[in-house]
Amino acid sequence: MRALRQTSIQNERAWLFAVATNLVRDEARKDMRRRKHLALLAEQERDEVVEPEETTLERAQEAAMARKAVDALAERDRLALLMREEGLDYNEIAEALQLSPGSVGTTLSRARRRLVESYEALQKSREEREKNAAS
Repeated sequence: MRALRQTSIQNERAWLFAVATNLVRDEARKDMRRRKHLALLAEQERDEVVEPEETTLERAQEAAMARKAVDALAERDRLALLMREEGLDYNEIAEALQLSPGSVGTTLSRARRRLVESYEALQKSREEREKNAAS
């Protein structure tokens, strides 16, 4: 609209080019705002999708399975993991388990791996039981 209010135009071709350029820029800005708005809406939609909460029974079953997996560990592995979880440092764990401080990291790493393996095995057997019960 401002372009139409000008009283004298020196060069019509340059004026027309400037107007067209400004219109293209305005449209590009509008398009960019629309895209940002759509991206924000899509992000909000993803955030609003709520996973169903586990029931109390499912949480209890998971906790029992985790406890079984911990109980299946060798005593040294179980104690090392529990001490570390309680916040003891490597020197304190080494002293309590009569290990060298340098071997505590290896012991913990192996204990974690064994815990994961034990938990996964329990989970797999539970899934198989549920599958067999359903068929």
